[in-house]
Amino acid sequence: MTAVELRQLRYFVAVAEELNFGRAAERLLIAGPSLSQQIKALERDLGVRLFDRDRRSVSLTPAGAALLPHTRALLERADDLKGRAGRLAGSESVRLGYVNWLPTDVTSRTAAVARVHIDAWVAPSHTQAARVADGSLDLAVCWVRNEDLKRLGLRARLIGADRLYAVAKGTDSGDVAARDTDVLIDDDVTSWASWNVYAEELTRDTGSRAVRISDGAVTGPAFFDHVRRCTRPVVNSPKGQTVALPPDLVRREVVGPKVWWTWSLVWRESEPRAGVLAVVDALCDGVGDLGIHTPDSWLPSDDPYALRP
Repeated sequence: MTAVELRQLRYFVAVAEELNFGRAAERLLIAGPSLSQQIKALERDLGVRLFDRDRRSVSLTPAGAALLPHTRALLERADDLKGRAGRLAGSESVRLGYVNWLPTDVTSRTAAVARVHIDAWVAPSHTQAARVADGSLDLAVCWVRNEDLKRLGLRARLIGADRLYAVAKGTDSGDVAARDTDVLIDDDVTSWASWNVYAEELTRDTGSRAVRISDGAVTGPAFFDHVRRCTRPVVNSPKGQTVALPPDLVRREVVGPKVWWTWSLVWRESEPRAGVLAVVDALCDGVGDLGIHTPDSWLPSDDPYALRP
């Protein structure tokens, strides 16, 4: 029994209730073959066959029917234990930093597991990741690479994603190919280190043109001045996603490929506090892939969520 996992028991209950592996897999949001393998592993570990199945039907064996109510009771006790732990963790104080984006429902999603304090110091991604590593923050929402996670001893989960677009002069608001855009890269590596790393790889991979600047105009009103001076559409940064455009400029979707910027929730690899880990689950469970894995999408090669061949 030591090898039996609660996850497998939940799978058993789902199949028992659906009596159909396909419907159970859809309900559990996993692949059908994976579900079948997990049920076989559970049967092997328990030493009994739980289901009779052929191509047309699935039914509980006598052993499966006898174990089902006990399994439900065990899962209820496990859920109760998790709830009790969550209520205890709710008394913990967790410090969360960010760059310029946070989920709008942070407080409501985390209230049951911890007292989350949003840090007032809004700083660039590389700064916030370093603050988590040195203990100044417990968590941060920022952009990181696998290289950063390894170097700083951090872990990450996807919490959000921005599809970057271009801003252009004129009235043409149609799609624009990435190779026909400009990307601003700022000399100020203190403020724009993460963006510059991202932007330089974007230009190499897509053929877009790098435009070197030194005035911090990757975002803000000065960004729009650069757009007016450039002869091609200019890719907007994640810090400019929600800023209203001046009336003389238009938004154009970047395609071939679609360009994505990911937001990670990061925490220390050695983090021992249940409250911090509970906040991670509360904010990241159910996020999904947010569209970043379509065949026509682009992510930096060292992005934690980039699909590997």
